[in-house]
Amino acid sequence: MAIFTLIEQQRLRLTDRVFGPGAILGFDFVAPPYVPYVDQITVEHLLTHTGGGWSNDDHDPMFHDLSMNHAQLIARTIKAVPLRHEPGTNYSYSYSNFGYRVLGRVVEKLTRQRYDAFTRDAILRRCGINDMEIAGNTLAERRPGEVRYYGTAGDDPYTMNVTRMDSHGGWIARPLDLVQFAMHVDGFATTPNIPRPPALSIMTSPSRANPHYAKGWNVNRDDNWWHTGSLPGTVTIMVRTHTGFCWATLTNTRRPDGDMSGDLDRLVWTMVQKVPSWNA
Repeated sequence: MAIFTLIEQQRLRLTDRVFGPGAILGFDFVAPPYVPYVDQITVEHLLTHTGGGWSNDDHDPMFHDLSMNHAQLIARTIKAVPLRHEPGTNYSYSYSNFGYRVLGRVVEKLTRQRYDAFTRDAILRRCGINDMEIAGNTLAERRPGEVRYYGTAGDDPYTMNVTRMDSHGGWIARPLDLVQFAMHVDGFATTPNIPRPPALSIMTSPSRANPHYAKGWNVNRDDNWWHTGSLPGTVTIMVRTHTGFCWATLTNTRRPDGDMSGDLDRLVWTMVQKVPSWNA
């Protein structure tokens, strides 16, 4: 939504390149040579996870070199971590936390504000959300009202660099906050929407590489939009249904196999469908 706010302000285009000569970030982090294809990556590639690699797997850059700051991690990754595919051609196994982290730096470059400050001012406050913030890393850094997270199968929620994640998953929020956000981007007239209809349509249109993923949203033929998340100590899901419902469910642990989002989704669908008049 931060990226689309800048697009609507005509400060950014989906086709803008991110790294290299004439690109948004240019040589801010490191000069070429990069690994092949890096200077071809566009904003749209990062939004749709079709940048070609840096995937959410055991080699995910966001969960390695935890002592590195933003600049150091980006410099190392674009210089030394190869891409698997030419940008725009492939999604399979390419969900990229790192790509969304780079998009946070795009926001900072164009706004001259910290990513979280711009997001709060331009988006969250317009949704009536006043207390979302980027998380700390340790139990001692837990914010007032924040839950304690419990690991399973040997994982430890307090060994991640969550603060560095910021734009790919570093926010603390209540379920109500996420529902408030979803209601302001859902395309329905019940609550004023932040994006205008053309931007919202583009945001929720899938890429050619993956018919089930748009730009920050999973989508399906029923016009439902949603997103899940899973980290040591938490599983989350936020849903916008074609019938006008928005909901969010958060946990402070996860099963050892890490797969609970489907169960959370079915739980709420079952609850909603118990009320016939809602026609969910």
